[in-house]
Amino acid sequence: MTPHKIPVSVLVVIHTADGQVLLLERADAPGFWQSVTGSQDAGETLEQTATREVAEETGFDASRFALTNWHTATRYEIYGRWRHRYAPGVTHNTEHVFGLRLPGALTPTLAPREHTAWRWLPWAEAAEACFSPSNAAAIRTLQARL
Repeated sequence: MTPHKIPVSVLVVIHTADGQVLLLERADAPGFWQSVTGSQDAGETLEQTATREVAEETGFDASRFALTNWHTATRYEIYGRWRHRYAPGVTHNTEHVFGLRLPGALTPTLAPREHTAWRWLPWAEAAEACFSPSNAAAIRTLQARL
């Protein structure tokens, strides 16, 4: 039996110095575009979770680039379609935001069970394309961070 997900996750906004943002399309929800995201595993620090999720979802080694904790967290209600992944009675998740600055718009290697497509967009367009309000809000702070 697969253990329940921990209701603590990371959101990693992968971007370039000129404000291009990488978005991934969810395999389980076509049309849902997002940044790298994933739940913390038992015993991991948030930085370890971010590094692992980036590697799993894009093939990028975050330790080779500038991974930064943005010290922002959002508590949100877990979408009903994904709530079964958590322990009974868990309805909310706390998402911690990180940024990963790459030297350019590199080509990711997707995990096909998680994502079916990718694209680089200017930050404002990327924010508009995200299905998740917290993801869009995080991307909108990128301009001030560049």
